[in-house]
Amino acid sequence: MRLKDQFRFVRQNMKKNRTRLFMTILATAMSVAFLIVLASVGFGLHKSIVKETLERRVVTEIEVPGKEDSQNGYKQLDEKDVAFFETIKDVKSVTRRKNLQDYQFEIGEHQTNARAVVADMPSETKAGLELSEGHLPKSANEVLVGYHFVEALRPEVETEDIYNENGQIKEEYQYKGELIGKKIIMNVIKFEKGEEIKEKLEVTIAGIRKKPTKEWVYDNVVFVSDGVLKQVEEFTGTPRGMMKDPNNPDMELPAIAADHFDEVKIYAKDMEAVKDITVKLEENNYPSHSVINELKDVNVMFTIVKAGLIFIGTIAIIIASIGIYNTMTMAVTERAPDIGIMKAIGANPKTIKRIFLLESSYIGLIGASIGTLVAYVISMIVNFGLPIIIKQAFGEEPPEGLIFSHIPYTLPIISFIICYLVTILSGLRPAQRATKVDVLQALRREV
Repeated sequence: MRLKDQFRFVRQNMKKNRTRLFMTILATAMSVAFLIVLASVGFGLHKSIVKETLERRVVTEIEVPGKEDSQNGYKQLDEKDVAFFETIKDVKSVTRRKNLQDYQFEIGEHQTNARAVVADMPSETKAGLELSEGHLPKSANEVLVGYHFVEALRPEVETEDIYNENGQIKEEYQYKGELIGKKIIMNVIKFEKGEEIKEKLEVTIAGIRKKPTKEWVYDNVVFVSDGVLKQVEEFTGTPRGMMKDPNNPDMELPAIAADHFDEVKIYAKDMEAVKDITVKLEENNYPSHSVINELKDVNVMFTIVKAGLIFIGTIAIIIASIGIYNTMTMAVTERAPDIGIMKAIGANPKTIKRIFLLESSYIGLIGASIGTLVAYVISMIVNFGLPIIIKQAFGEEPPEGLIFSHIPYTLPIISFIICYLVTILSGLRPAQRATKVDVLQALRREV
């Protein structure tokens, strides 16, 4: 019998008991839809977390906390380390910062507290630093302030009345003047014999950093020069202007060399270069952390979750396969005369077996196709309706851009493969039974 005739014979037989066939296909479709929808939750949450991770971190940024030393443990990075980083292939920029204390800055009758940082401006510019106003510092007494610096300025006489219900400074109390070119006072404090001594350093605002692209980022940092750092250290007599405990003036502070940095970040030319740079750093005993490390951990965790969800969904398909087994067993019983005739005219047992396997495959593939379409519809309904339900029922606003259900093209393919294998196994036993039907008994309509 030709393959074309086998397919036609299968289609004709499937039409003989449409109700039973419909229920079997329906059960298969429901199980496939369940598998896809269940697994799509894992894929959706995975995609959401990866998206949030990429948005919160610069994808080409690599943090290097120090260097591993077999004798002294971690060692702070210095100019030699930075010079080595800059020689690595595909490195775009290496930023290095020295962190000072939080200081009080005064401008006119307004003031605010902000962290002071010494940074290398050329490398910061290469890494993507942009200004909304002004220019980069050109002299030792010029500083660069964060975008939210002006919003944080408050009147010197601070009362609860100056803040609104959101904890922000009311508009009438906000600083209204220009910042560029304005001289501000940086108050540096030290303690001597239990008394607070204050030094007022005058600096000029040269520029304001560009507004952060992320709404949750609050930029109130003040970039100062090495010259300002030197003045601070000369006044306080401590590295980085660290303050001693007034109750313990003899306490020893950690020694920090002038060329040591508190924060070093490497920026690759593109995301593909991050992995190679990270490998190069590890080879030279430089531990690092980048968005690639975060994504690696996230991917491993969600791979396990998705595999578990697919396994649970597979159980539903296995349960549905019981219906396929029952349907095929009934088909063999009902078609015993047809099988007898086929064997009487010389049909090969392999051909008979193939016909019943084709029929079970038909059931599985039709059910998988219908189930996949239903799963896509359910996925769209869930993504649209679930945020509304959460908001109305619980009064909570879901995170913006959260994806509850995502169906990649690989998921339906996996579902089709699982469904096809299960249906073949379900039809295998009835198909083998069909090849063993006795011709004489079949022609007498007895099995």
